[in-house]
Amino acid sequence: MAMNVGSGGGSDEPMVEMNTTPLIDVLLVLLIMLIITIPIMTHGTKLDMPQANNAPPPDMRPEVVDLEIDFDGTIVWNGTVVSGIPQLEGFFQQEAQKPVQPELHLRPDRRAKYETVALVLAAAQRRGMTKMGFVNTAEFGIKVSANWP
Repeated sequence: MAMNVGSGGGSDEPMVEMNTTPLIDVLLVLLIMLIITIPIMTHGTKLDMPQANNAPPPDMRPEVVDLEIDFDGTIVWNGTVVSGIPQLEGFFQQEAQKPVQPELHLRPDRRAKYETVALVLAAAQRRGMTKMGFVNTAEFGIKVSANWP
């Protein structure tokens, strides 16, 4: 608290000195917050980086299975029309048993029923297909990058 002790009478001059007590309080609070948050920022994350002496794996492109779903529910497996879900499940089972599982590129028509697409995805999952993705989604405004490990 500042107190003006001056020459007797009540002068109406404004006080020129600034009260710095609130400024010091704010600076102390900021300093305490900085001290508390510094240990949080110094925590490291352990990453398993590849060793320099390991050779990179050969660039092998996996086999691709194109699966199209037409607007009327017609399912096309690599250019061959599939008669139904049971035949499609047989195809999935054959492909899932291969040593290197192929990628399943699903291309549904934008007018295809969601039920048909969901049945195909569920059948693929039931039969052990793990590498699935949607292709040709540019017409929907979606960008998909296929960077496989």
